[in-house]
Amino acid sequence: MSKVCEITGKRAMFGNNVSFSINKTRRRFNVNLSKKRFYIPEEDRWVTLKVSAKALKSINKKGISAVLKEAKAQGFVK
Repeated sequence: MSKVCEITGKRAMFGNNVSFSINKTRRRFNVNLSKKRFYIPEEDRWVTLKVSAKALKSINKKGISAVLKEAKAQGFVK
């Protein structure tokens, strides 16, 4: 399974580990994802999504239906 947020589209970034002697080796910055179930009252069903911490805060603030509508407009959710 890919490490991509289904609401915001966030994915892993790449960068460098820099040692004391300034040797650079490649590393990954993974996304803070968690699997959550959400109830959508308009459709009267439960949906399981992999969401980032930022998406979870947005859902708590705006509500799941508003956030899903925005994600559909941006093309992240079908």
